[in-house]
Amino acid sequence: MIRDTSATDRVMAAPAVTRQRKFKIAALAVAALLLAGFTLPKLTRVLGANRSVAASQVRTAPVTRGTLVRDVSAQGRVVAAVSPTLYAPAAGTVTLRVQAGDTVAKDQVLAELASPELTNELERERAGLQSLDVDVQRARIQNRQAQLVARRTADQAGIDLAAAKREWERAELGWKKGAIAQVDHLKAGDELRKAELTSTHALEDARLQTESLAFELRTRDLALDRQRLLVAELERKVDALAIRSPVAGQVGTLAVADRANVAENAPIAIVVDLSRFEIEIEIPEVYADDVGIGMAAELRIGSEQHAGTLASISPEIVEGQVRGRVRFSDGQPAGLRQSQRVSARLVIEEKPGVLMVQRGPFFDAEAGRFAYVVDDGTAVRRPIRTGATSMTAVEVLDGLAAGETIIVSDTTDFRGAQRVNLN
Repeated sequence: MIRDTSATDRVMAAPAVTRQRKFKIAALAVAALLLAGFTLPKLTRVLGANRSVAASQVRTAPVTRGTLVRDVSAQGRVVAAVSPTLYAPAAGTVTLRVQAGDTVAKDQVLAELASPELTNELERERAGLQSLDVDVQRARIQNRQAQLVARRTADQAGIDLAAAKREWERAELGWKKGAIAQVDHLKAGDELRKAELTSTHALEDARLQTESLAFELRTRDLALDRQRLLVAELERKVDALAIRSPVAGQVGTLAVADRANVAENAPIAIVVDLSRFEIEIEIPEVYADDVGIGMAAELRIGSEQHAGTLASISPEIVEGQVRGRVRFSDGQPAGLRQSQRVSARLVIEEKPGVLMVQRGPFFDAEAGRFAYVVDDGTAVRRPIRTGATSMTAVEVLDGLAAGETIIVSDTTDFRGAQRVNLN
């Protein structure tokens, strides 16, 4: 019977540690220390971060210094620079001579308007013109007759004056010789003075009557001229009943049907001048105060790029857009079509030597007041101050330095965390 294992146990000596084994233990200790020194800061950052996101889900960009070009991108379409709308000059029945899409020449008749009221008014005024013309001719004859009578009266008074002078000379000679009585001598003197007064008054009356007749004739001539102008205006209106194209081009739209009754000033047709095109663009409302007439523009039509100038800006805002017209600066390209789509870029300002960063969703997410600066796998939220913006860049006034890297993608998911770990 075996009570225990004491009889079989024996004391053994501890094995000796070799130099190779000591080297391996030391190497493992150094490796453990290096691994701890490398991972401890990262572990500290991870533990100190408020949120963690995958680095592949964010987009970064460096802060640089350069020239910031403020511009605005707009979509537009090709429109005719000249597209007059033709209106009915009077109420009546319209007869169309063309169809929509027809090519027309300048002054070609597009439609004819029948207006009996206007035609009858023209005939009445023409008759009135003829009547006034006859009255003026009659007045001229009457004026000549009246002037002839006045001249005859003046001539007769001149003859009577000459006779009175001879009679006075004869009476003066007879009085000196004592051949006639004193009373006859005095009577001859009275007759002379009477003849002188009569002649003077006759001449003055002839002059005044000539001026009066000339004034009356002038009044009749003015009335005749007024009637001529009235008839000429009515003739112009009647001639305008034949509605002609003011430009060579194409009939764009017919606003009425053939043989329809139209009111005065009702639209009839739109003619498009295909030889002159402009670009109508829609500018976002936020840039309305920055753009101005004369601003340079770059137009992209297909694969081609052309220079242009902003020629006009609408004074009103429609659905958040401001409409403008851009004219070609380097000549109109060939092959343009009405309503063709065009991309436009307006250069507002160039600011050289500014601190800037690529524009991205972060600018809208943080309202341009904060940015996440990337430093060794951690994004730290930092307050910044921004200035001018363009379509591709944002000016940085304060809070960032050249060479730093920030997150330019959307930071909404960060929810304002102060530190974000980028895995």
